[in-house]
Amino acid sequence: MTPALPIPDRPVRFALVGCGRISKNHREAIAAHAGQAELVAVCDTAPEALQAAMAATGVPGFASLEALLAGSNADVVVLATPSGLHPQQAMAVAASGRHVLSEKPMATKFEEGMAMVRACLDAGVKLFVVKQNRLNATVQLVKRAIDEGRFGRIYMSTVNVFWTRPQSYYDAAPWRGRWDLDGGAFMNQASHYVDLLDWLVGPVDSVHAYTATLARDIEAEDTGVMSVRLRHGGLASINVTMLTFPQNLEGSITILGERGTVKIGGTAVNKIEHWQFADPHPDDVAVQSASYDLQQGGGSVYGFGHPLYYDNVIRTLRGEANAAVDGYEGLRSLEILIAAYRSARDGQRVGLPLVF
Repeated sequence: MTPALPIPDRPVRFALVGCGRISKNHREAIAAHAGQAELVAVCDTAPEALQAAMAATGVPGFASLEALLAGSNADVVVLATPSGLHPQQAMAVAASGRHVLSEKPMATKFEEGMAMVRACLDAGVKLFVVKQNRLNATVQLVKRAIDEGRFGRIYMSTVNVFWTRPQSYYDAAPWRGRWDLDGGAFMNQASHYVDLLDWLVGPVDSVHAYTATLARDIEAEDTGVMSVRLRHGGLASINVTMLTFPQNLEGSITILGERGTVKIGGTAVNKIEHWQFADPHPDDVAVQSASYDLQQGGGSVYGFGHPLYYDNVIRTLRGEANAAVDGYEGLRSLEILIAAYRSARDGQRVGLPLVF
């Protein structure tokens, strides 16, 4: 079936597939839009996780995606499952006539990401990809400064993701760190930061990357560096490790332009650490209020963007907005990540767009 759009004047019905680490953010985001959105089902193959989610939400639970699609009236199915499962799950959801909301990254292989987009297009359903860090107040200020030309020509941008993931993190879920289901530090933990670089100062022209598995017993990398040439001629770098001692240190992006210098830092782009432009602007007084303490959110690196992201999804399905991050937009950062892995594997620069 093809869903009716816009959705009538009733709450948009969401079903959540995957009740692990990130699922709480989705549940809270849906609850924040009570009256406009409702959670109608949860799903997980792990009985303990499913029972916990059912107890926390009071909604029916399903032990498989197939059972959920047969037994739920959801308009949108949220995929908070291991990344490598997203493509097949998204195609099954689309075939059932439901819209798809996929956590990052949308896939671990570029051709499978494209297959997701095609399946949703053919089924006439929407595909949303979560990029909630774009909605951080800190990031929004920088985006506005770029769009208004305050930096002038941007010469260099640097992303650092210096976090820690102990071996116990990977051992707790066997899919973590696997090439087919998860990828490594670039694909998983730094995915949002690759997206921010491309969204703020891209598009990317080419990349040259190195990856290494230095201390964790996993298939993929725990550390990586990426040199980037941007389409407008500027240069950039992305530096990532999950081996920082003894805890998460920094998730930052620094932008150096001819008339402006900005660094958003903190543990997860939550603090504006430097803000200087040649010309004053009313936004300059908003710098302090845009920063926030991660402890306000229990130390979560996910930030506070999920409710804002859901607002766009709900308004899109009501016909009041366009999707801020659809499947095509999700493919952009995935393409950069795949280019980085190809470069690290082959020891050479990889240009974009990718050629298959």
